[in-house]
Amino acid sequence: MLTSPLADTPAIREPRHAPVAHLTRGGVVESTHHGSVVVLDGDGELRFHLGDVEAAFFPRSALKPVQAVAMVRAGLPLDGELLALAMGSHSGEERHLAAARRILALADLTEDDLRNVPDLPYDPAVRDTWIREDRPPSRIAQNCSGKHAAMLHLCRLNGWPLQDYDALEHPLQRMIAEAVEDLTGQRIAHATVDGCGTPLFAVSLHGLARAAARIATGAPGTPEFRVADALRGHPEMASGAGRDVARLMHAVPGLIAKDGFEGVQIAALPDGRAVALKIADGANRARIPVAAAALALAGVDPRLLTGFAGEPACGGGRPVGGVRPVAALDPSGLLARP
Repeated sequence: MLTSPLADTPAIREPRHAPVAHLTRGGVVESTHHGSVVVLDGDGELRFHLGDVEAAFFPRSALKPVQAVAMVRAGLPLDGELLALAMGSHSGEERHLAAARRILALADLTEDDLRNVPDLPYDPAVRDTWIREDRPPSRIAQNCSGKHAAMLHLCRLNGWPLQDYDALEHPLQRMIAEAVEDLTGQRIAHATVDGCGTPLFAVSLHGLARAAARIATGAPGTPEFRVADALRGHPEMASGAGRDVARLMHAVPGLIAKDGFEGVQIAALPDGRAVALKIADGANRARIPVAAAALALAGVDPRLLTGFAGEPACGGGRPVGGVRPVAALDPSGLLARP
């Protein structure tokens, strides 16, 4: 149910992105990543923004915590690691596959009922093992299988059709769209299909940050709290061993964070401070360094964030540079790689 008036629908336009990070080599800027960043304070007010934070864009998998809130509101009984997997983009580890099967078994369903796209595991090492073992792509190994399993489980509980749970007009997807508008505080600008096959809704980066804050500040007993609690308690189930988004949640107490394809990242703290960013070219290497800089601007102790400078640029096998947030994001240079 909508709890506040909705803002205007974000405009569909080519976003007016700005430089957010440089790749330096030997002290010289070699490449530039453009993008947009928004930082909210604990009252939901804009503390900082760069680029175009009001244009419509697709959050990709960074929207999964919002989808999870919608499903819990509709009666999804999962908690803990299973709820974390339901909002996850998992690495395809055996624990992820086993948990997805557990969710399906709760609804007396199997992998054959999933409608996501068959794929190999997302994690490169796990994928290489599958290839060596001559294991084919499967729906359960695809990184969104937990979300799809949870959707099927909820449909079974509510007596909704199973065969087209991924259709935009399905009752489940209509409820998710309503939750997207509620949590972002704005009308959906456009709907399309995500890589896994479920509907994907265009909102603004500003709206996405508001949604992250709403989830992170959820009161005990609310769907928002259950989702945030599951994500905080089981970050590897929503991602995988060694994944940067899980390491970020371990590093910053109370933080919830979720990444998305095409360079999207959200993060929010229990007091309502939140960040959201989009790297314009979709490159992953700038995502975490820019997120760390945005969190520092939100007031997170930079000492907690020094491990998130990104991969170095090497010359002759030695680090000679790396990804640096632009000065507007890191005015003190605390997070810049030497």
